[in-house]
Amino acid sequence: MSASGFTGHLPGERAYRRLIAGLFFAGIATFAQLYSPQAVLPLIAAEFEVPPATAALTVSATTLGLAATVIPWSAVADRVGRVPAMTVGILAATLFGLLAPFSPDLGLLLVLRLLEGVGLGAVPAIALAYLSEEVDAAHTAAAAGSYIAGTTIGGLAGRIIAGPVGDFAGWEIGVLAVAIACALSAVAFLLLVPKARGFVALRHRPDRAPSLLHRLAVNLRSRRQLALYAQGFLLMGGFVALYNYLGFALAEPPYSLPHWAVSLLFLAYLAGTVASPVAGTLASRFGRFPVLLMSILVMAAGAALTLVPVLALILTGLLVFTAGFFAAHAVASGWAPVAAPPRARAQASSLYYLGYYGGSSLFGWVLGFAFTSAGWDGVAVAVLLLIAGAMLLGVLWLRPRGSSAAS
Repeated sequence: MSASGFTGHLPGERAYRRLIAGLFFAGIATFAQLYSPQAVLPLIAAEFEVPPATAALTVSATTLGLAATVIPWSAVADRVGRVPAMTVGILAATLFGLLAPFSPDLGLLLVLRLLEGVGLGAVPAIALAYLSEEVDAAHTAAAAGSYIAGTTIGGLAGRIIAGPVGDFAGWEIGVLAVAIACALSAVAFLLLVPKARGFVALRHRPDRAPSLLHRLAVNLRSRRQLALYAQGFLLMGGFVALYNYLGFALAEPPYSLPHWAVSLLFLAYLAGTVASPVAGTLASRFGRFPVLLMSILVMAAGAALTLVPVLALILTGLLVFTAGFFAAHAVASGWAPVAAPPRARAQASSLYYLGYYGGSSLFGWVLGFAFTSAGWDGVAVAVLLLIAGAMLLGVLWLRPRGSSAAS
């Protein structure tokens, strides 16, 4: 509860609807441009004459910039407020996103993509902490699921726009079209998102606030928090790697799909759009722990299906894998700030996303070497090992104790 007695917006209220809609557009502005090059990686590899792992750096550079700045962004948000910090980040990222397609060489493209990631770090670092402070506690899991569903729409839009447009007009025009759509979404975010009522800036609190290092340490000493961060690191790493290299695999014999058809693989994101709010609702009813474990099992089943060399089963596996991933992410990302002390919530969310995008940067690049040396089977097996590690840590450190709920 804030100092004013505010306990959070409730579903049905106008401010609640504006909050969800505002974060929805923030998700589009962030995640569409974050992963738009993923849809044109084969085109980038061909133009710059580089192997798949090097082309994938256009994605990893941005997620690396994001991962490196989520904690600084959380500190900024604690000082100036959640909404102002997200606003600055989105606008800066959109500017770099509009410049990146005009890069004359791969080096400058990677630098601009890195700077784009620095700006994009504001939204995942802050959004869920903002949501946990502004929404009634009984509805935070469901609201987090709705927010994650919005991020899937952003990720899907970026890829679906960049892929087909890039196929006909060049990867530069495809990525530029996404950046323009993100600029429009940033404007919608600014117009819709309500002013924070549950947040008090550190400089306005009458008592001495704990330092940033203390707020980080509180979370890092918690096994539950560490296990949640590991979910993001391992599951996101496997997710991005699978999407990075499946397109390369399906463009080769025996499938030999054209690039426009490979781009349509990202329609599987719609499975995540559906699964995220469902997982949030189920977590509110049955507890986060069982829903998280079931989501991870679904993800593993989908990854295993992609090992069967039948196109229909590979596509089915992609749908199942995507639904499982976004369900797990919706639960874990919403769990981290709720399970943290109130004054360390922004840092709990930031540490989760540090692991999340750190895994994306690392495994999205490294598993390219598995693809080069062992083909698609090497990537799929590596992804299954990452999923198994996430499940093991979840069972060991997230299981509810006694009669307490996993909340």
